[in-house]
Amino acid sequence: MSVDRGHVIVTGGAGYIGSHACKALSAAGFVPVAFDNLSTGWAQAVKYGPLEIGDLMDRARLDAVFAKYRPVAVMHFAALSLVGESMQFPGRYWRENVTGALNLIEAALRTDCKDFIFSSTCATFGDHDGVTLTEETEQRPINAYGGSKKAIEEMLRDFAESDGLGHVIFRYFNVAGADPECEIGELHRPETHLIPIVIEATQGKRESVAVFGDDYPTPDGTCIRDYVHVVDLVNAHIAGLEWRLAGKENRAFNLGTGHGYSVREVIDTVKRVTNAPLTVQQAPRRAGDASYLVSGSQRAIEELTWRPLRSSLETIVEDAYQWHQSGISDQWLAEGRDPSGRT
Repeated sequence: MSVDRGHVIVTGGAGYIGSHACKALSAAGFVPVAFDNLSTGWAQAVKYGPLEIGDLMDRARLDAVFAKYRPVAVMHFAALSLVGESMQFPGRYWRENVTGALNLIEAALRTDCKDFIFSSTCATFGDHDGVTLTEETEQRPINAYGGSKKAIEEMLRDFAESDGLGHVIFRYFNVAGADPECEIGELHRPETHLIPIVIEATQGKRESVAVFGDDYPTPDGTCIRDYVHVVDLVNAHIAGLEWRLAGKENRAFNLGTGHGYSVREVIDTVKRVTNAPLTVQQAPRRAGDASYLVSGSQRAIEELTWRPLRSSLETIVEDAYQWHQSGISDQWLAEGRDPSGRT
């Protein structure tokens, strides 16, 4: 029987990355408590610990959950995260992401929970063409999503000074793939991530795939991104939690493979893995999209002994494809976000 190492509040624990983090936490001996408003998450993805439905803007609800579980740590994934939307409605991003994080930090401190693992983003760096991002790269976000995440990083540092809030910050960009055992996977509605969009097109669930911009300063004119397997990503979060629980310093880590793939390369890989035809359509650039975002992770490799073992593009696509082929996502869609009728 595994040792119970305590509860960890996982905001966004019913979402894509959060649910995978809950599985990894459970395997590491913790009890993950998924705190989610189910606006984008799925109750069916909460398999490894309790689900507490609530919103980060509700301070009283946060206090009640923290008082109930007295967690040893927090993993904060919940956020608005659509770059284009953040350009259209910046106020919503600044209000919900930043105020929500503030409410969460203060609720944690009120129960003397002082270990905080934060899901940040390489979007805090903005557009550094042709440069592999390191932790020392200047942060100059070009959209409200990246700006709000940078503000939360600064907030964590302020509370570290004032209240001793321990924290680890992870900055990454394109998370992809799925649990190799197909218990959970990626399901957004609307779907905005490239790999599942292309897979859905190969399954006949979409008529075509749009490529947004073909005139970027990249070899084939399309945006280049660094893709990290979701399982590798959450393993880094477990390593970050262990780092903090061992009493080590507050730290920021970039997570990436150091290698980027263009939109067209991703499409070609999906076609090769699925052996299925699809239609590609050219579309205008989206506001706020950087042309090249690739993140090095040497610090995480050296200090956390982290390795992105499943993050080849081929493996990412294969795992994602198996999840979509399993039919579980279709079942979730048919049942709705919370089949229990609680929402």
